[in-house]
Order: sequence, then structure tokens, then C-alpha cells
Amino acid sequence: MAHTTLITAETLRDLQASATPLVIIDTSFDLADVGAGERSYGEGHLPGAFYLHLDRDLSGAKTGRNGRHPLPDRQAFAATAGALGITPHTQVVVYDRQQAMFAARAWWMLRWLGHEAAAVLDGGVAAWQQAGGALDSAVPAAVPRPPYPKREPLVAIIDAAQLSERLGRLRLIDARAPERYRGDVEPLDAQAGHIPGALNRFFKDNLAADGRFKPRDQLRDEWTPLLGVAPAQQVVHHCGSGVTACHSVLAMEAAGLHGSAIYPGSWSEWSSDPARPVARS
Repeated sequence: MAHTTLITAETLRDLQASATPLVIIDTSFDLADVGAGERSYGEGHLPGAFYLHLDRDLSGAKTGRNGRHPLPDRQAFAATAGALGITPHTQVVVYDRQQAMFAARAWWMLRWLGHEAAAVLDGGVAAWQQAGGALDSAVPAAVPRPPYPKREPLVAIIDAAQLSERLGRLRLIDARAPERYRGDVEPLDAQAGHIPGALNRFFKDNLAADGRFKPRDQLRDEWTPLLGVAPAQQVVHHCGSGVTACHSVLAMEAAGLHGSAIYPGSWSEWSSDPARPVARS
């Protein structure tokens, strides 16, 4: 059975001991020190894990108007996946050291390629070590495959123009910290505030105190009031640059609330155009 949302450290260890085709990816990163994640990978990672860098591998070229972490060309990411040996029959497990902040982005992008068997290691490196798992500093040799084949995406995307046209008719959820959502501070982007009509749920609210995702029923109970009468398919997630919004999609999927979309450009793209409306509260 494919793992498609979250996976425990214990289940991952069982997979490693089985004959299941498996690729493990470390996506650890630090927005304030873009080399920190790769250094931590070099110091110790899950045995057999490859490393993908948010800026180099999980983002495309920036224009100054398309956000801080625009999606790469889909075919370029298909080539990245193939180079790691990922095929439609591969179980992929992604993790990080930042409470799934970056692992969720890689998980979402694999689903963007149409790959269903992708899961996030719940609790990341800490959970792995707590379960008795060792770390390794050896860099594995990939068995490259052709670019991941073209498939229908398993996730939905909305762009800035579509969002502008549908403001007020979609349920927008902003995953940033409350002070950034309100516009009290803005350390990264062109303007402070949020997209008009957006509600706020900080992505870290998806997690329990131990850094793992909250139980399915608790997530569902917490997310359902935010949706109102809108079905999950009318929900659009965004954040600062399209990264932690993926965390919100993962939480909803883990809760059984399927089909929500992402605005990949998020606040960094929206706020780069002074003609777009801004709300503060």
C-alpha cells in the first residue's frame, strides 16, 4: 500500500528492510542561511537519503514579480525526480529538520508531477532518532531514470490573475505567522498585510508539541470551521512564498479534507504589484 501523506519513523524502517522501491529525500533548509540545510545533511542524514535544496531544486528562476520561491518548470522537476531514480512505482519519503516546513513543499511538488506514493516523515529527523534510527554521512549513489513521465497533477494551482478574478468567491487561508498576516511586521516582502478576504492559520498550528502532526480527527476538527460551507476544493492556501502553504495542504489531506489548491506565488508575488489590493488587521 502506498503512503501518500504522513509516515512514521517505525514504518519507514520497515520499508527500508523490505523490497519496496524506496527513495528518501532530505529537504532541510534555513531561509536565513541557505547553506545550513545542506551542511546539516553532510553532517548526518537518514541512511540512503538524497538532498534537494529549496532554491536550486525546488524553485525556479525569480523575476522580481513572481515571488521568492516560484515553482520550477514542471519538466525540469520531472528530470530532477528521474535523476534520483523516482518512477511511478517508487515510494518516496521526504523529511527535514524544520517541522516539515520544506518537506511538505517537496511532497506537494511530487504530487504536482502526478506521483501519489509520496509521504512526509512525521516528526522529521528528531522522530527518526527517537525511534532508534541512526544517521549517516555517506552520500548515496543514485540509479538515474528518465524524467518522471507526464501525468495529470494530483494537486490544484491558481495563479494571481485567476485569484484576482475570484476574490470573495474562494476560501483563502494564509499560513504565515499571525503578526505577518496582520501586517504588524514584514521582514521579507514588498508590503505588509494580507490578501483581502484571507483567513489566517499559522502552519505550525498543524503540529503537536512534539513536532509531529496532530491526530487526524483533531486536524479535521480544527480545519473544518475555517472552511465554512465551502468544500475543500474551493479552498486556496498561500503563505509568504508558496512553501508553508504546502504544509496546510498536507494537514488537510491527512485530515481527509481532499482537493484544496495552492497559490504558488503567495504573498511575495501578490505584494510585488502595488496595484493589487492589500488588507491589514
